[in-house]
Amino acid sequence: MIICIGAGPGDIGYLTQRGAALIRDADVVAGFDAVIRVVQSIIPASAEVIKMNYRDQVAQLELVAAAHHAGKRCVAVFMGDIHFSGFQYLERVERACGHPVDTLPGISSAQILASRTKVCFDETTFITFHRRGDLAPFKRHLVHVLEDLRNAIVIPCPWDAARSFMPRDIAAYLLAQGIPGEHPTEVWENLTGNEAEWRGSLAECVDREFTDMSIMLIRTRTPMASQIEAAGAA
Repeated sequence: MIICIGAGPGDIGYLTQRGAALIRDADVVAGFDAVIRVVQSIIPASAEVIKMNYRDQVAQLELVAAAHHAGKRCVAVFMGDIHFSGFQYLERVERACGHPVDTLPGISSAQILASRTKVCFDETTFITFHRRGDLAPFKRHLVHVLEDLRNAIVIPCPWDAARSFMPRDIAAYLLAQGIPGEHPTEVWENLTGNEAEWRGSLAECVDREFTDMSIMLIRTRTPMASQIEAAGAA
């Protein structure tokens, strides 16, 4: 048996009960170092832990697949929700195993951000740049989202300088594409952990630096709370 589970955005309190039960019953628990740290306290002492990073993930997933084919209960743990930014990793798991695998969704940082900022997903588009491959189609999609007057929740790309597309880069790109700099913009870091938030405009975001653990909200209009305050002041 092998199943891929979303472990939430960083606080084990956001791991689902079903996900926790699967980890506690596992013979093998696999994942990137940061994700393993989130669930370390509930991994049974008898379980084999297979950690990996971007460089060795293919080789390490071969070990997980071998354990799965040997009949062991294997869990591959993902940060957040598998189907938000983890889909390419899921494909690597399935490639190693040679067949589709079961998944258990988790809570994503996008869902937490929507809760913190009180935005409705019906009026919001989620886009992740946390992926391998060509980012150009997703950049164009983000422009169209804002032109269509929808909010955008965006996960940046934090990799090497050649591909990095962090909040300041995203803001600069959008301004260059003619998106107005007045869009209310927020960047949150370390959601459910040692949280930090920044609020300003898209134009102001160009001059700000943020950590790899950041997520961005670009609004199409002023937040409702500010509208209410402005109406009261009038």
